[in-house]
Amino acid sequence: MKAILVIADGMADRPVKELDMKTPLEASHKPTLNQLAKTGVCGIIDPISPGRPPGSDTATLALLGYDALKVYSGRGALEALGSGVTVSKGDIAFRCNFATANKDLVVLDRRAGRIATEGAAKLAESLQKIRLEKPVRTSFLFKSTIQHRAVLVLRGPGWSTAISDSDPGEVGERVPEIRPLGKSRNAVLTAKVVNELSSEFRRVLENHPVNRNRIEQGEPPANIILCRSAGTVPQIEPLSKTYRINAACVGATALVKGVCKAAGMELIHVPGATGTFQTDYLAKAKMAAQALEQCDFVLLHVKAPDVASHDRNVRQKIEAIERIDNMLSHLLKNVDISSVCVAVTADHTTSVLTGRHEGDPVPIVIAGSNVRRDDVAEFGERSCAKGGLNRIRGIDLMPLLMNLIGKTRIFGA
Repeated sequence: MKAILVIADGMADRPVKELDMKTPLEASHKPTLNQLAKTGVCGIIDPISPGRPPGSDTATLALLGYDALKVYSGRGALEALGSGVTVSKGDIAFRCNFATANKDLVVLDRRAGRIATEGAAKLAESLQKIRLEKPVRTSFLFKSTIQHRAVLVLRGPGWSTAISDSDPGEVGERVPEIRPLGKSRNAVLTAKVVNELSSEFRRVLENHPVNRNRIEQGEPPANIILCRSAGTVPQIEPLSKTYRINAACVGATALVKGVCKAAGMELIHVPGATGTFQTDYLAKAKMAAQALEQCDFVLLHVKAPDVASHDRNVRQKIEAIERIDNMLSHLLKNVDISSVCVAVTADHTTSVLTGRHEGDPVPIVIAGSNVRRDDVAEFGERSCAKGGLNRIRGIDLMPLLMNLIGKTRIFGA
């Protein structure tokens, strides 16, 4: 037996008035998801704990069976790993946003109008040429990933993750100066260096041809870099050792790929997979089916529902869910369901009303030939809550899947 876990990022939601108090998932046309519910066992998951909104990093760690409360060491390094950047011992990394701010450093758009990946790459190339001499000569790497997302890595020993963020987290708020969280010399130095880099970044971005062109086109310029979630690579046991499996990840976002790489999983490149709403869903399904021929476990991740939620676009979220349903239909036609266990869930609830991650549980379905079926007939937040899995934690999912495919060990005699 083999297993595939499909994570539809941010798919779970809350009831929406314009959908007659249904969630976008409940309002979607999703015959494949409903069929999985009818033939499988359903439940709901608290990715971390009830009422605690998780990030995609901590949620993915939990869904892979890790205790995120113990092993999580910051988002930045995971983002860097997933983008192909080496993060060595002593390095620290940040998740960054290209953003738009006014002359008073008040944030107008945290994602710079979701700047195109190609434009962001040109900006990043210019930022990497900066040479910082004060407060200390610094070796760093700045790389754009997808759209507005980027990573910053400070190289070498002597840095500290005990610093604040420069991302205020809300539009209309002023960009704060990064501060040391404590009095350690390393934290003080790190805060000074990142503030100095941020100032130099802003100087280069203000007059960059890409931004001049964006302004001429009526688009928000990417004129500031927001840094957050300073982190190091987490020290976790690879899945191959824990469960004696070959595991692979089919995804496009750097963060999820970074979590999977830290877990010892193979990262599979999919042409056309962009980590955006316009990603090639069917190419992902095809590659996941191929990966299952060689691997015991495959994680298939799709970012699109989360993007729509953050943009508070309910219709786009429904369309993303329906495209995922079609992707699942293609996947199921190309795998032997009698020997493959299929699980579908979300990593967290992202509300189209608030545009934020929320602490509500997410639906889960597990289907396969040896699964104890329940009476749930539709895949949704409320219907799955009535299922046979009941309410579980994110960390419980991986042991459940590994048990179903015969990869767990007996506890006791």
